[in-house]
Amino acid sequence: MSTSTHAPRIGLALGGGGARGLAHIPVLEAFDDLGLKPARIAGTSIGAIMGAVYGNGRSGEEIREIARDLFADRNGVFSRLWQLRPKRFADMFRSTPVQFDPQRVLEVFIGDYLPKRFEDLQIPLRMHATDFYGCEEVTFDSGPILPALAASIAMPAVFKPVLHNGRYLIDGGVVNPLPFDGLRADCDIVVAVDVVGAPVPRDDKDDISMLDSLFGSSQILMQTITKQKLKMDQADILVRPPHDPIRVLDFMKAERILNNAESLRAVTREHLTQLVKEPMKVT
Repeated sequence: MSTSTHAPRIGLALGGGGARGLAHIPVLEAFDDLGLKPARIAGTSIGAIMGAVYGNGRSGEEIREIARDLFADRNGVFSRLWQLRPKRFADMFRSTPVQFDPQRVLEVFIGDYLPKRFEDLQIPLRMHATDFYGCEEVTFDSGPILPALAASIAMPAVFKPVLHNGRYLIDGGVVNPLPFDGLRADCDIVVAVDVVGAPVPRDDKDDISMLDSLFGSSQILMQTITKQKLKMDQADILVRPPHDPIRVLDFMKAERILNNAESLRAVTREHLTQLVKEPMKVT
């Protein structure tokens, strides 16, 4: 039986974690530094966004500049948020919190950087969402991008659930916050980036606010799911940004998040170099 060698196929899993998901960018830059491209990407929530933009041909450095441009100017962010205001005057004065339409948020903030369909991507991508009433994971890897991405990022309390094909879908992090499972089937190396983080106390409060309680509980849930998954299987490379006081919606601290996560670039580059230096043998 003859043997041959081939360059290893790399699967990249980009996890959910709100604003801390900007820490995915240095990892993408590490791939670019080495001239490598993932064979497949799996993404949940903010990881799905990063995967869609990167898979559409943008470099890690370009995505860094996009993030800086989006969140450097507070007035610019408020201007975009104003476009997302409730259409009905009465909705502005409801007693319950106003939830945003996640698809409209995507259109207003990053619509120019997304392809229309999964089939248009340069790198195959799988996105993860949650069927709210079915209590199960839903994955997307074909068809229109926006509805799938909207479902994957539909964080409870912030975004409305997405009605898609008769099912109400919410944030994929509820069931699969770090979607490295499934990549092993046709990838030789699996890289997973865990950006969930943990609850952060506020200096000026003696109690826990409703939103902090909700987001913190979600982080604890997602950490628990990931720990259980890692007991059953391991990614070849697992990277996490250093602990920081960043909260789920702290997107206006983009520069701080990127600076704090800068070490991930060198760490990922080092591990990838180690694993890809010898071609994989196939028979």
